[in-house]
Amino acid sequence: MAKLVGYVRVSTQDQEVHLQVDALAKAGCASNMIFIDKISGAKSERPGLRKCLESLNSGDTLLVWRLDRLGRSMAHLVQLIEDLYQKGIGFRSLCDGAIDTTTASGELIFNIFSSLAQFERRLTQERTRAGLEAARARGKKGGRKRLSSTDPKVLMAKNMHKDHGMAINDICKTLKISRASFYRYVNL
Repeated sequence: MAKLVGYVRVSTQDQEVHLQVDALAKAGCASNMIFIDKISGAKSERPGLRKCLESLNSGDTLLVWRLDRLGRSMAHLVQLIEDLYQKGIGFRSLCDGAIDTTTASGELIFNIFSSLAQFERRLTQERTRAGLEAARARGKKGGRKRLSSTDPKVLMAKNMHKDHGMAINDICKTLKISRASFYRYVNL
């Protein structure tokens, strides 16, 4: 049986969730189907959202008070809603009018948002590429500066490796480097 599942988020512990919870309940969400996070939307790990998404099944509808309560960014929001759509799960935002992927017009509006988000990603990629090309044309190289064979960290890695008294993993932990960096150091 299809159900309405609500998600509520406020940015700080001091803020109240009553407005959002009441609106979702009035729209038909059962109180045990409303998941809450009191955490910044910028955080990628949101336990309430994770539980909310895990509780959804095909035919269900995710309900939020406003779009900004769900996604960290437009791209994140679009990805979440596309994932829901692929699983046969609807999405509705109470305050954002036409955002209701369970209707044809709502799906159209969402697809327009999706296209705008894709456009934004492409523009960012193009600007990044153009900036890198301009830097190269001026003789700039990207990436980290190469370490010399006399760098203290390189010498320490070589000495630790030469003694064979320590495992490579232990050397990497001690020097706070990756295995790839360790092998690069040893080969300098």
